[in-house]
Amino acid sequence: KGELVPDDVIIGMIDSFLDKMGKVNGVIFDGFPRTVEQAKALKEMLATYKTDVSIMLNLEVPEEELVTRLLERGKTSGRSDDNMETIQKRLKTYYDQSFPVIDFYKAEGCLNSIEGVGTIDEIFNRVCKVIG
Repeated sequence: KGELVPDDVIIGMIDSFLDKMGKVNGVIFDGFPRTVEQAKALKEMLATYKTDVSIMLNLEVPEEELVTRLLERGKTSGRSDDNMETIQKRLKTYYDQSFPVIDFYKAEGCLNSIEGVGTIDEIFNRVCKVIG
């Protein structure tokens, strides 16, 4: 439907996952947190593990490119939810609920924005440069 999984469900899943992992050198969350409330809950949860978010990567991609990529993914993967109606709902959800997460992590001092347009290798190298 283009909506997000409820915060309490996703936070419970992440906490359970971290608990099962035990002591590790780090974790990469892809597409999480998606709301400021999730970011705050993650901060509190990580404090119980005596750690915090060290880097938040924000891949910057123009909206037109995102739409093109999602429509193409729908064609190649057969995902019926990659259609214009659902994509528009996802974008609205992103701007309303996820975009403010950028300011949250900017205030935390760990935001790193990366250009998300280019070849896979170019984007990968940009990411590696930041996390290296």
